[in-house]
Amino acid sequence: MKINIINAATDLGVHVDGSDKGPLILSHEIENNKKIDSIITVKKKDIIKSHDPKDLEKNLKYVNEFNERLYKEIKNTKDKGLFPLTIGGDHSLAIASALASIKTDESLGIIWVDAHGDYNTFATTKTGNLHGLPLAANDGLCQKLTAFHDGAYFKPENTVIFGGRDIDPWEMPVIKENHANLITTQDIKEKEISKLVKEAVTLATKNTNGIHLSLDLDVIDPVVAPGVSVPAKDGIDEDEFLNIVRELLKYKDQIKSIDLVEFNPTRDIDDKTKKIALKTLEILLEEL
Repeated sequence: MKINIINAATDLGVHVDGSDKGPLILSHEIENNKKIDSIITVKKKDIIKSHDPKDLEKNLKYVNEFNERLYKEIKNTKDKGLFPLTIGGDHSLAIASALASIKTDESLGIIWVDAHGDYNTFATTKTGNLHGLPLAANDGLCQKLTAFHDGAYFKPENTVIFGGRDIDPWEMPVIKENHANLITTQDIKEKEISKLVKEAVTLATKNTNGIHLSLDLDVIDPVVAPGVSVPAKDGIDEDEFLNIVRELLKYKDQIKSIDLVEFNPTRDIDDKTKKIALKTLEILLEEL
């Protein structure tokens, strides 16, 4: 399968700068891989980001403009029969990548490998940082973030948060009320990863045409992978993360699109996170 790498160079959805620099660094390292058809870069606009604590829709206009451009590139990639592998960038970009994928495939589930739920809405967010809303947006709960999309949304019952541990107390009720699925970091520590992945895939593929897979590096413990914008303590280790990726790729025929997000080189130490991200990309390119 030929793959398009889409660099989603944005940090507009998060209060911390730097994740927009990650995609170009990573894609440069893999640009000679023979499976890659082309590398496309979508860059954020240079703005002064909002840091107003009362602003609960921070940079909404610019996040939407960026995602509309990214959405078109990913949809175009899929229309050409190529596989979109999107490198981010903060996780708000996955509104575009996931919805572009479901626009083509009409019905998909979503597996969201992340320390955070990203299931806040405009009614529950306390910070207004839009990278905390994308999964809810993909499930149709944040219409202000999805105006560029005129297709189906993901269904919460086909939505799986995998590795969640830093879930806001006002966010958890939204997850429960909508019947989205949560597999926690503690589950990963206590249970067999292959069985958890099988459970996630089963949930995501029930009555759907496949899966959008979104991998956030902050699911890894920040001692192991410090180069992320919003670290969450007590995470999984590198081997567990790479094992999750390998187990998910056993179901590659069901996977229609993938994100790898939140590498922030300005926060990295001794290239620890960069090396894990590159190992992940190598596995993805080898197995897809």
